[in-house]
Amino acid sequence: MTRQIVAMGGGGFSEEPDNPLLDDYVLGLVDKATPTVCFVPTASGDSEGYMRRFHAAFERRARTLVLPLFRREILDLDAFLREIDIIYVGGGNTANLLALWRLHGLDQAILRRPEIVLTGLSAGALCWFEAGISDSFGDMRPMRNGLGLVRASLSVHYDSEALRRPSFHQAIRDGLPAGFAADDGAALHFVDGELANVVTSRPAAGAYRVEVVEGVVVETALASQYLGARVKQVGA
Repeated sequence: MTRQIVAMGGGGFSEEPDNPLLDDYVLGLVDKATPTVCFVPTASGDSEGYMRRFHAAFERRARTLVLPLFRREILDLDAFLREIDIIYVGGGNTANLLALWRLHGLDQAILRRPEIVLTGLSAGALCWFEAGISDSFGDMRPMRNGLGLVRASLSVHYDSEALRRPSFHQAIRDGLPAGFAADDGAALHFVDGELANVVTSRPAAGAYRVEVVEGVVVETALASQYLGARVKQVGA
């Protein structure tokens, strides 16, 4: 069964509350008038405010559910996930997210449901990859224990946090797996682990392939689709 992952470098309802283009793109991947979207706020410590913003952003476009783990309410994760079309993971601390998911078995429950569209921003994007650059420990350092649904590395917030690019380049130079980088407002859409599309909610946002070629780190801009162009065409 096809597995789809949409990894946002930054953006979505929590960072672009007046720009729903990336979130609309994810909703459009489900062939239902009212998909069921489950927000997982583990990386933010199950922030109550974050959960409220999620419900407000999606309540008129989807059936909204939340899966908290710090105060666990859902006992049977497999049964709960059978009702879910999209898992949307919020930003925050990636290391804490991965540790808690593994402790509660959420990682394995998600692996058993390949039909669910997986998405998220920042930590909620990085978690799906095998490796990347994270500030989970206070500084910018390589992380190598991601879920590995995409066999590559990732750097998020590539255009908005000055240390991301040089830290990512250095980590890849030192042996981190080759991978991808995404600006705020850019999203990488993977199908069965392979990059299928790059979409953006901002005209200038970009995404990149980053790898070592003959001993040198090479960054290649990826072709992307600005989703706002659709709106302009309709109104033309």
